[in-house]
Amino acid sequence: MAHLADGTALPGKLFVVEGIDGSGKSTQLDLLRKWLIAKGYCVAFSEWNSSPLVRDTIKRGKKRKILTPTTFSLLHAADFIHRMEQQMIPALKAGAIVLADRYIYTAFARDVARGVDPQWVRELYSLAVVPTQALYFRVPLEESLRRIMLGRPKLKYYEAGLDVGLSEDPNESYQLFQGRILREYDRLADEYGLVTIDAALPIVRQQEMVRGIVKPHLEGALKAEANPWRHVLDTEQLAGRYLGNATPEAN
Repeated sequence: MAHLADGTALPGKLFVVEGIDGSGKSTQLDLLRKWLIAKGYCVAFSEWNSSPLVRDTIKRGKKRKILTPTTFSLLHAADFIHRMEQQMIPALKAGAIVLADRYIYTAFARDVARGVDPQWVRELYSLAVVPTQALYFRVPLEESLRRIMLGRPKLKYYEAGLDVGLSEDPNESYQLFQGRILREYDRLADEYGLVTIDAALPIVRQQEMVRGIVKPHLEGALKAEANPWRHVLDTEQLAGRYLGNATPEAN
């Protein structure tokens, strides 16, 4: 059960996926979303850095390469709080299932990797809804880089951590920066009880694990009216069909 920071229980369920770039978490969340909808559940979705309130500001800042670690942190906190108030909490109060592609743990890992004080970042997100379950998809750095590079010709400036000044070479900077983030995620998994999934396993196997983790929490979640077409998605072939069109995750 999800609940507010003050302990107030919410009737809905909040499931969160986390991991470094290229971990495949978005693919797994999409498969989970399709499966839940096929089962008849009302599902809402929220994605990191997607609030119309600050999305364009962050995009312009990235393009001009003027975002400092603190500015980055504050803008992402504004993005998160806006989405939480406008998207997540209303859906959770209605009893729906909310799926979040990245949550507060992304800020805890990335901002700290950029040198921001850990306690300060946690204070920014102190009003966050406590999720029903958070899943951490852990992937080796080399595999992460390989997946990212399959999707595009070169790394993005902030994605590679070039703003941190670890190296002038994008590939080397990426591995050093993502290595920092990976270490923070490993600490967070222990601190907040994130369930770790080996993201190097086959996609179908990972999805089986995800569904196994989620199933015990579904009782009481809001369901939609019966739909005669729902069985089309509710098959064991869903993951196989998805695999045929899957592309590497690149957040």
